[in-house]
Amino acid sequence: MEKPTPNALTASAMATLLGGMALLASAGASAASMVEEGKQIAEDRRKGNCLACHAMGDGQLPGNIGPPLVAMKARFPDESALRAQIADATQKNPNTMMPPFGRHNVLTDEEIDKITAYVHTL
Repeated sequence: MEKPTPNALTASAMATLLGGMALLASAGASAASMVEEGKQIAEDRRKGNCLACHAMGDGQLPGNIGPPLVAMKARFPDESALRAQIADATQKNPNTMMPPFGRHNVLTDEEIDKITAYVHTL
């Protein structure tokens, strides 16, 4: 078997690196899109309507029934715990005022994922 030349190795490594960078850029754009879509759903009065109860981000006219959604990465280092809270807060607190969005099919699993991605950035 013939040994590859240094230039061939460099070209191959460069192609691999560029391919990996393209995947990362795509994933970054996808994550940013997911966060933006989550924000739209969270502020939509017919969907998440999180602003009805929570102060969050730059949302206008927030309610104050629920806690402000700030420092969410510190409060929910495990994003799956935040997702569970959004999907059905009654699992941890049966007396909560927060609707069980997932259990009542107000939000789809995909919408809950998007809201979770957004809220976790706050």
